[in-house]
Amino acid sequence: MPTLIAGIVAVVLLYTALNVIKGADPKWLAKIVRSGGGVLALAAAAFVGAKGELAVAIPLAIFGAGLLGWSPFGAQLGSAWGNYGPAAWKSQGQKSQVRSQFIEMTLDHDTGALHGRIIAGPEAGRVLDEFTLEELITLARSFDGESWSLLEGYLDRRFPAWRENTQGAGAGGRGSEDRRAAPGGKMTADEAYQILGLKPGAGREEISRAHRGLMKKLHPDQGGSTYLAARVNEAKDTLLRNHR
Repeated sequence: MPTLIAGIVAVVLLYTALNVIKGADPKWLAKIVRSGGGVLALAAAAFVGAKGELAVAIPLAIFGAGLLGWSPFGAQLGSAWGNYGPAAWKSQGQKSQVRSQFIEMTLDHDTGALHGRIIAGPEAGRVLDEFTLEELITLARSFDGESWSLLEGYLDRRFPAWRENTQGAGAGGRGSEDRRAAPGGKMTADEAYQILGLKPGAGREEISRAHRGLMKKLHPDQGGSTYLAARVNEAKDTLLRNHR
């Protein structure tokens, strides 16, 4: 009978714990896990140390103390936790920005969403989401090659089949290939930072990490834009040259 009661209590406690975890704030849960893990590690270190197994007890104690926010090695252990713990998953709200004569395009690093805005001409100030495909194709007839290449990346995201639907159209059909153009002029460091979504002074590791993350979203093999991928590559090369 006592065993049955203990089993029922265990099931109830487990069910309650699962419900608490399911509805818990991730930050609060991470804090609880760290604190609980730290206490358990210190307790295990004390138990093992009492048996004379210092070679095991000392690393356990250091690990437990680190989880609780204290380290005999200063900030090193805390920094290591920061690289892999909850802070590493926190959204940085980074955004990449690419500009041409007629369009400003913004990519959200967290969601991969691509948003554009007209910055020159009669429709300046309006966002691309406000236009239909037909309106965008008509508008693009006055674009330069770089602006058209930038618009293509947006159209590929919003209207995946737009090329087939606009064959032969002045700005959107197969005849549009000759309108594509490489970016004019040498990219500046400020432009490169904007494209990678970084602040001036970012280190080599930050530059490489931002480049890798963007290429996963923009590489043509992943359904991205050839033009935008080329701009991201150019931005990385521009900034890394400054670090030599």
